[in-house]
Amino acid sequence: MAGFGHGTRGYPRSRGRMWHREGPDRATLGIIGTVCAVAGFFALGIVLGPVAVVCGWLAMGRSWAGASRSVPALVAVALGAVDTLLALVALAGAAAWGHGVL
Repeated sequence: MAGFGHGTRGYPRSRGRMWHREGPDRATLGIIGTVCAVAGFFALGIVLGPVAVVCGWLAMGRSWAGASRSVPALVAVALGAVDTLLALVALAGAAAWGHGVL
């Protein structure tokens, strides 16, 4: 519809400027990830840690490079990774050799 002197002004979808959005935006994902990371230190760290990492990564725009990083997204990724590692160490320590063997 943008040919022969007709601009895209009347048809904003013709050049992909508008798209159908579903789900939370990036700022909300960063905050959700940060909350999951902090809560993961107290309960269910093996579940909430990876959830925080994924939410933080999605909040950063699914890219590790770039200047569009927000602070809650970085905090979510960092704390989520630490939370996951601590939960894995705790699980490995609970399953040490000699425990539960008669």
